[in-house]
Amino acid sequence: MLKLTKVSKIYEGKVAYRALTDISLEIEKGEFVAIMGPSGSGKTTLLNIISTNDAPTTGEVEIEGKNPHKLNKNSLAEFRRNELGFIFQDFNLLHTLTVEENIVLPLTLDGTPVQEMKEKAQKIAENLGIASIMTKRTHEISGGQAQRVAIARAMIHEPKLLLADEPTGNLDSKASKDVMTMLESINKKEKTTLLMVTHDPQAASYSDRVVFIRDGKLHSEIHRGENRQAFFHNIIDMLSLMGGDGNDLSSVRV
Repeated sequence: MLKLTKVSKIYEGKVAYRALTDISLEIEKGEFVAIMGPSGSGKTTLLNIISTNDAPTTGEVEIEGKNPHKLNKNSLAEFRRNELGFIFQDFNLLHTLTVEENIVLPLTLDGTPVQEMKEKAQKIAENLGIASIMTKRTHEISGGQAQRVAIARAMIHEPKLLLADEPTGNLDSKASKDVMTMLESINKKEKTTLLMVTHDPQAASYSDRVVFIRDGKLHSEIHRGENRQAFFHNIIDMLSLMGGDGNDLSSVRV
């Protein structure tokens, strides 16, 4: 589904900065993978390269057998719209639109008929428990509801790969748990491949495996197995082993 081969990223400047070094990683179709590591380890750079917001300096990225970085501007825009879904820490909702209008935004860009958009939005809103707030503006809803709206918007066009950047970063523990349960359910029911960058061991424990990055290089990975609580403790142990500053464990919630 997703294959990275020796991906490196160097930012040029007065002093060149190497953000990633020879990252090779494969993610199977339907897998849920979390990426963790200390601040400045290269997690976000990696996600930006996979999401095509940034390009690798060297190496190859393949999504469903295609290298999106070799597409022209129009083909890349279409690829991102059709193949990828995005969930962000700060929700990235448009405050001038209602919840429903935010959800159908990707379909609006594709020129989908209005009735079809409404039906799809209603169905996904019911699945995510936000059908009752469809006419509200984003300033009238809670953070947890806003993240559900963002998930609905990311899922409305049934992407092959869902990319989440700190999806629980702005949420309290109850809303975080709800959102992660929802993402796990989407992964299992829809068979959507999910890649998530997170600082939060609790959020990471919902994934099938966690890939750890340190200083721009792959450090290690651990797999979930049957027991999520044991997996959670393994994640914390690995983060402790890797070191980093206090902020890297600031969002631990048992």
